Amino acid sequence: MSLEPFQKSGALSLGVELELQLVNTHDYDLAPYAEDMLRLMAKIPLPGAVVPEVTSSMIEISTGVCHSASEVLGQLTLIRDALVKSADKLNIAVVGGGTHPFQQWHERRIYDKPRFRELSALYGYLSKQFTIFGQHVHVGCPDADTALLTLHRMSRYIPHFIALSGSSPYVQGEDTAFDSARLNSVFAFPLSGRAPFALTWDEFTVYFNKMARTGVVKSMKDFYWDIRPKPEFGTIEIRVFDTPLTIERAAALSGYVQSLASWFMKDQPFIPTEDDYLVYTYNRFQACRFGLDAVYVDPATGGHMPLREHILMTMAQIERHAHSLSASAAIDLLRTSAERNDNDARWLREKQGEERLLAEVIRQASERFRGGLRRSRSG
Repeated sequence: MSLEPFQKSGALSLGVELELQLVNTHDYDLAPYAEDMLRLMAKIPLPGAVVPEVTSSMIEISTGVCHSASEVLGQLTLIRDALVKSADKLNIAVVGGGTHPFQQWHERRIYDKPRFRELSALYGYLSKQFTIFGQHVHVGCPDADTALLTLHRMSRYIPHFIALSGSSPYVQGEDTAFDSARLNSVFAFPLSGRAPFALTWDEFTVYFNKMARTGVVKSMKDFYWDIRPKPEFGTIEIRVFDTPLTIERAAALSGYVQSLASWFMKDQPFIPTEDDYLVYTYNRFQACRFGLDAVYVDPATGGHMPLREHILMTMAQIERHAHSLSASAAIDLLRTSAERNDNDARWLREKQGEERLLAEVIRQASERFRGGLRRSRSG
């Protein structure tokens, strides 16, 4: 199996995927309604796609190719509105968040699709434990070498993405003390973590061919890296975000990624090195555990600073790029979040503190996901 060629794409174009929870409206546990939802959604003309995920209480939506965070938001709004109307017909609800707070993994069913059956056969119980929900952001790169350079530059900012999207504090009814417990499940897979340090497509092809010869991988899909190249799309794909509770935050995160990528491609602010990764897993852990209260270790200087400060400093550095991409509103939403220490994990904990019942927290999260759309039930 050879590595497919890196396709041309519009530089800084965007695509967003969101994995979403399907819950019943009785006790707000996960409900195996993916097939019914897909059947209803197939009748509605929409941008992007709606597809199954590994277990039958999940669904994945994706935009088409977009050029701004506001276009992402426009497409996600159309898909979200169709989703919640379809869910109302089935008397279920759709929810964001990186984990379902109290579902039991052993009750999940693998969705009946050949690739998912293969994953289940290979990974055993891990595939059911992979009932977790992430946002993936694709950003277009003009050529393969630029894609790898952008990927390794972007790796310094992985803690930003984790902290700003953290929405998985609860697992199996317990507060994990993590803002993003979801990523602990991803790390259980043998081909997770970071991409190898290759700055040219020729180097990367050598690495891929060595891996393919071992029989461990057949395609790029077999790598569960935090960021991976997607040669068939001409993009890099950032995979560490928890699914936010709202599509507004999901779109804002795509605007942040796009603004960073513009800064990297146009200003070339630094050349990444292998030594950047000395602190990578530490910074990643800090962001997962403490969210916006994490410590950030600068890979270039070794200096320690609050992650929140590093996020705000970075947002000031990319302001010009955000403005030129019409992403200023997206950055403002996330800047306010960082200044107030206010991510979705905090919202979920505050609601649980008020309600003392995780089912009620999920009910309120489902209302939050639907935005201003009025609930309508049929039949």
